[in-house]
Amino acid sequence: MARVKGALNARKKHKKILKLARGYRGARSKQYRIAKQSVMKALAYSFAGRKQTKREYRRLWITRINAAARANSISYSQLMHGLKLAGVSVNRKMLADLAVSDMAGFTKLVDTAKAKLN
Repeated sequence: MARVKGALNARKKHKKILKLARGYRGARSKQYRIAKQSVMKALAYSFAGRKQTKREYRRLWITRINAAARANSISYSQLMHGLKLAGVSVNRKMLADLAVSDMAGFTKLVDTAKAKLN
């Protein structure tokens, strides 16, 4: 059986990492070892960033719902509890959109929640 050298596979591996590191400054885009560290850290940050984006959007939706709910003299937690008791399954994204764009529709939902709380 013929001997297989590792140069081709190593070159592929190095090129893949260096391609991901394109645009980094200095040795981070030139030297394989440093580029690999930078790329791994960047991928970890991007994974975490995707989770943080979801968190931040949920926070924004809750803030908008709370502001609109308080304009209708009910707190956010009471509104959500009332909607759950009423069997209304509208997610926070849609509630926030209603609160911003269709205040009359949001007020009807608030009235539904208040009726179930009393």
